[in-house]
Amino acid sequence: MPPLHYLAGRLTALSMVCVLALAGLPAQAQVRPPAAPPAQQKTQVPGYYRMMLGQFEVTALYDGYVDLDPKVLKFTSPGEVQGLLARMFVASTPGMQTAVNAYLINTGTNLILVDTGTAACFGPTLGRVVENLRAAGYNPAQVDTVLLTHMHGDHVCGLAADGKAVFTNAIVYADKAETGYWLDEATAARAPQDAQSSFAMARAAVAPYQAAGRLRSFGAGDKLVAGVSAVPAPGHTPGHSGYLFKSGDQSLLVWGDIVHSHAVQFRRPDVALEFDVDSRQAVRTRKKLFADAAGGKLWVAGAHLPFPGIGHVRAESKGYAWVPVEYGPLRADR
Repeated sequence: MPPLHYLAGRLTALSMVCVLALAGLPAQAQVRPPAAPPAQQKTQVPGYYRMMLGQFEVTALYDGYVDLDPKVLKFTSPGEVQGLLARMFVASTPGMQTAVNAYLINTGTNLILVDTGTAACFGPTLGRVVENLRAAGYNPAQVDTVLLTHMHGDHVCGLAADGKAVFTNAIVYADKAETGYWLDEATAARAPQDAQSSFAMARAAVAPYQAAGRLRSFGAGDKLVAGVSAVPAPGHTPGHSGYLFKSGDQSLLVWGDIVHSHAVQFRRPDVALEFDVDSRQAVRTRKKLFADAAGGKLWVAGAHLPFPGIGHVRAESKGYAWVPVEYGPLRADR
C-alpha cells in the first residue's frame, strides 16, 4: 500500500475517509466537511442600566439614538469640532451618534420618570423607553410621577400614544415658564415655520393629561415629591429644568439637555447648539452646572450623554471631563 501522505494529496475527501477507515485510524480523525460558521446575532441587550443612590433605585432607560450634524454646534469652528470629536474617537459621519435617555427613580414611595423619550415622533432608531421600562421590570401604569426637563419632542412625545395617556396613573410636572411657552397659542403663532412642529408635538403630548387635570406647572421653590427638587437650568428652552434627587448623603442631578456632544462641550462649555432658544443663557447655565457638579461630586444623568448617561464631571486645567459610571452590582454603600 502506498504511503498515506501520498494518497492524501490525490484523493477526494470521501475517498480519504475510506482510506482512514482501512488504515484503522480512529473515527474522530476522519475528515468531515467544514461546518458553517454560527450566524451573527445582530441584537443588543435590553436598554436599561440600574444603580443605587442611597436608598433610591435609579434605572436609566435607552430610547435610542439620533445622528446629529456637527454643524448644529455654534460658537466654534468646523476644525475645532472635528479635532475634539477625533480626540474622543467620535465619528462625525453620518453624524454624531447622540443617545436619547430617560430615567426612572424608585424612591420606595414614588415611581418617578424623568422625561419620556420620542415614541413615534422621530423615526425608527428611537422610541424605546416604554419597551425598556418593561424590560427593566416595571410597567407604565406603575409610574405615578413624570418630571419633564423641558417640552421638546424627544422628551415629551412618549407621554401619549394615539391621543391617549401612556402613563395612566401619573401626574406630569413641568416648569411654569416651559408650559407657558410651549402651550401658549400666541407664542406658537409667532414662532418660525420650522419650529411649528415642536409646538404641535408638545401640545399633543400633554393634551390627555391636561384634559384629566394631571398636568401641573411649578415655580421656584414649589414642592414636587419627597426626595427631589427642581433646579432651574434655562437657556436651551425658557423653563428648562434639572431635578436633584437626594437619598442619605448621595445626590443625583438629572440635568436634561445641558450637553448634546460630550466630546465637544465638556472640553469647551462655551459651545452651544442652534436649537437653543437662548444660546448665551444656555452657556451660562452649562458652566454653572458643570462647576456645581464637579465641586459637589454629584452624580449626573444626561438625556444626551452616551448611555446610560450617568457619571461625574471632573474639572480639568482646560474645561471639564466626563467620567462615566462603572458597571457593577447594585450597592447602596457608594
